[in-house]
Amino acid sequence: MPFAKGKLIAIGGAEDKGTDLEKGEVHRNNLNFFELGILRRIVEESKDGALSRIEVITTASMIPYEVGDNYLNAFGKIGCTNIGVMHIRNRADAHQEEYLERIRTCVAVMFTGGNQLRLTSTFGGTEFFQIILSRYLTDPDFLVAGTSAGAMAVGNTMIYEGNATRAHLKGEVKITTGLGFMYNVIVDSHFEKRGRFGRLAQAVATNPSCIGIGLGEDTGMLVTEGNRMEAIGSGCVIIIDGQDVGHSNIADIPEGNPFSVENLKVHFCEKGNGYLLKERKFLPAMTEQVKSNNTAEVRR
Repeated sequence: MPFAKGKLIAIGGAEDKGTDLEKGEVHRNNLNFFELGILRRIVEESKDGALSRIEVITTASMIPYEVGDNYLNAFGKIGCTNIGVMHIRNRADAHQEEYLERIRTCVAVMFTGGNQLRLTSTFGGTEFFQIILSRYLTDPDFLVAGTSAGAMAVGNTMIYEGNATRAHLKGEVKITTGLGFMYNVIVDSHFEKRGRFGRLAQAVATNPSCIGIGLGEDTGMLVTEGNRMEAIGSGCVIIIDGQDVGHSNIADIPEGNPFSVENLKVHFCEKGNGYLLKERKFLPAMTEQVKSNNTAEVRR
């Protein structure tokens, strides 16, 4: 897959707790916006700044109107009022010409939290999604953002279910195909708060060519050129790299047994740290990559 020209921001969540997939519960009183700083970064990275037309897609959420109103209010607090909300509930809605035209002309889209399987099952194979993907791949002025479930769906490989307390057991982490904005990554959200290290580790152990990206709440990653990742927000981004895995028993043990895996590589990234996905290289600061690029240009 060629490197994308657009920008991608994946956020670990906190603002949309409309659905708790692990408990099957709906919490209507926990819609909080802890990541106003990250929403501000979305606006800053968008082509037209505070004037940017941003379309919020609430498909993943079971309480879309509450979530949509909260986004309108949150973006309004940081001076961005040119916001649209798309309450696309099924595949028929995704074919409406109104929605197609809106995503052809906006400068950014944002997928909210909820259930990531709703995103893949609703948009997979539709013209709606193909327009978004094509713009992300070819348009340097286009931005795709996702939070919680919206972040988990950005990879080609996606966790859609898995109780964190049983994630050390084979088969407890369920994986399917994601939206595919990025290849060879698996993203998990609400990472520290919901204790999801084990489930991301199992996902990487079964797919060692993938890089696991664990996003804490009020935390995200900005990806440019489809490769350069910068940690943003107040928390921590955890990288799990399985490329150098040695021993692994996960293919041979029965379902429900504990798995073992050797030599998973882990990086902890705070705000400003960088990571090159293709090279699998940690950068203490993204400025180091800028300096490296400038030096290379001078040598040429």
